[in-house]
Amino acid sequence: MARTTIALPTHRPFRLDLTVWALRRRRKNTVDRWDNNQYSRVIVADGRPARLIVVQETSAGPTLTVTVESAEPISEQARNEAGLLVHRMFGLDVDLRRFYELAGDDPVIGPLVQRFRGMRPPRFATVFEGLINAIACQQVTLDLGITLLNRLSQRFGPHLVDQGAVLHAFPAADDLATVPEDSIRDLGFSRQKTRAIQQLAAHVVDAMVDLNKLEEMNNDQAVSELLRIHGIGRWSAEYVLLRGLGRLDTFPGDDVGAQNNLQRLFRLAGKPTYDGIRRLTSPWHPYEGLVYFHLLLDKLHVNGAF
Repeated sequence: MARTTIALPTHRPFRLDLTVWALRRRRKNTVDRWDNNQYSRVIVADGRPARLIVVQETSAGPTLTVTVESAEPISEQARNEAGLLVHRMFGLDVDLRRFYELAGDDPVIGPLVQRFRGMRPPRFATVFEGLINAIACQQVTLDLGITLLNRLSQRFGPHLVDQGAVLHAFPAADDLATVPEDSIRDLGFSRQKTRAIQQLAAHVVDAMVDLNKLEEMNNDQAVSELLRIHGIGRWSAEYVLLRGLGRLDTFPGDDVGAQNNLQRLFRLAGKPTYDGIRRLTSPWHPYEGLVYFHLLLDKLHVNGAF
């Protein structure tokens, strides 16, 4: 087994455990794993499945040790790409100082932010992965959505064997573009979601959909572009804006879980409307998305996830 390691320094405060939980959302998530205080997932390095492992070291400041393990030697390019992936996924470049200043003076979110101090806003490994997550989780419980995503990865994602366990990567567009729709439907996806997944993958591969250009667009432009994709509505577009593109000024207003969390936070008689959420979260601009993640962590903690 070949192995290469890179050290990624980050700024205080930082907590890998909280960041990973905001990313994975459920214990049953088999793509993003958290075991024995380390994060791991299967990636593709040099065209082959490899295991990415991330551990937080605290002896000399908050540093992440990133390890890539593969059956074959790992190139310097693959090593560097793994480091960039971790930077992206765990928000290592996000400066939280202004957010903490804002939260410190806010009696509503101040205690919440203090409780989960050090969480960085996570992002999906790719925008494509974010879109597939959004499609899978539309109009179903998050538990069912995660189950469907696990099945999709186990059926179509590249895999490796680690100590007798078969581990799967999240499938890329190339892995899904030519898959028959019945093969996806057999996993439990609806006909509409199956078609959306297959068409998105095919159009990414044939370049009819260019997800890279979203990075250069402002929020309104990116949402308009995302809404052109079959199966993507307002909630999915805003969800990808936050979790796929890292737009921290976005709070997905149609997110049922987030509506419930805000109702609990403000002790409202009923769920806030989309426009009501805009009003409630406006004092936190441009960090509405950071509050979204803190509310998620609070709900996960209350439910005993960690």
